[in-house]
Amino acid sequence: MTDATAHRPEGLAAYIAVTAAYWAFMLTDGALRMLVLLHFNSLGFSPVQLAYLFLLYEVAGIVTNLSAGWIAARFGLTSTLYAGLVLQIGALVALAQLDPAWSVGASVVFVMAVQGASGVAKDLSKMSAKSAVKLLAPSEKGGLFRWVAILTGSKNAVKGCGFLIGAALLALAGFVPAVLGMAAVLTLVLVAIVLRMPSGLPSGKKGAKFSEVFSKDRNINWLSFSRVFLFGARDVWFVVGIPIYFTAVLSDGTPEGNRTAFFIIGTFMAVWTILYGAVQASAPQALRAAERSEAEIVAAARHWGTALLVVPVLLAGLVYVAGAPVPWLTATLIGGLLVFGAIFAVNSALHSYLILAFSKGERVTMDVGFYYMANAAGRLLGTLLSGVSYQVGGVALCLATAAVMVALSIIGSAKLRAAPVLP
Repeated sequence: MTDATAHRPEGLAAYIAVTAAYWAFMLTDGALRMLVLLHFNSLGFSPVQLAYLFLLYEVAGIVTNLSAGWIAARFGLTSTLYAGLVLQIGALVALAQLDPAWSVGASVVFVMAVQGASGVAKDLSKMSAKSAVKLLAPSEKGGLFRWVAILTGSKNAVKGCGFLIGAALLALAGFVPAVLGMAAVLTLVLVAIVLRMPSGLPSGKKGAKFSEVFSKDRNINWLSFSRVFLFGARDVWFVVGIPIYFTAVLSDGTPEGNRTAFFIIGTFMAVWTILYGAVQASAPQALRAAERSEAEIVAAARHWGTALLVVPVLLAGLVYVAGAPVPWLTATLIGGLLVFGAIFAVNSALHSYLILAFSKGERVTMDVGFYYMANAAGRLLGTLLSGVSYQVGGVALCLATAAVMVALSIIGSAKLRAAPVLP
């Protein structure tokens, strides 16, 4: 796609259609995560068993992102976007077939399989949307950063609303009606997108080779390394640790107490993710991206990583010193994790810009797929360690592990090098 294409009406229309499809998907993705976590926690699943429910979701993300770049290059971005939506609808319908009479082992295996399908769906949709931005964004200085930030930031705000909707649906409608309702809504969105999707996205090329997925670019490899540990640092407390900790603190064990806890936890997760999305969307303006060189943005990635490290170190120390849950500690954790979310959002926005800035137009789907494979690997690592850390050392160990992961992410950012400025 030429620079002029990005400014034609069909280029903007394609961007809007891709963004709308991505929003619809992420709304159901956030709601489904909260539904599964809270529903199975109420059934008595341990933290490690809860982590298992999401493991195949993240494994599927690694495999999908590794191959999705090639699939998109071979069959086109529109095809992979539609495939992601169809697969998510199927996963929601399948999850409604879960039988409460099944054993814990059978339930875990079934939900893992369904979550695996949902993981494939999510990463097909994500790779399609992010790659489309590289091809559709206007070419003026700061245009790419701005369009990436709008797509990613708004997506996270929508996913945050999904967390709240999932918790509310579980409390008000129950598990099965909630997932079937989401499947119906997503089906309507898919039909609307198929009917209204304009031209403007590449249709694929038959000569694309799978071996081209693996990047030989130093910057992309180090950025992917940094991304593994950045997202591991979030999910090591976000997936299992904090929701289960808050459930233990806020619920008295009665059905009414559980419903109240579900709403509070869902609200916190929603506010955290919406804040994350809002900060991410505003990052280009806050960082003055249009006025800064690539070298300055690379340096900013290192500095913001260091700022992020401070938060889990302080919070882990406070939890350890407090010893037992007390009101001031819960309030401090909420405030501290919101600060973590804001700084994390800036780091994530910088990474999302840099992967597209470092990628070449002819292999953007390959590079983006490889990078988001690393993203999924970080989520997998964080998800597994979230259950294990909480079971071994509670939320203090979850936060301490997050600090170690942020430190490793900073090491990756320190290895990035901006392209030399030509005279």
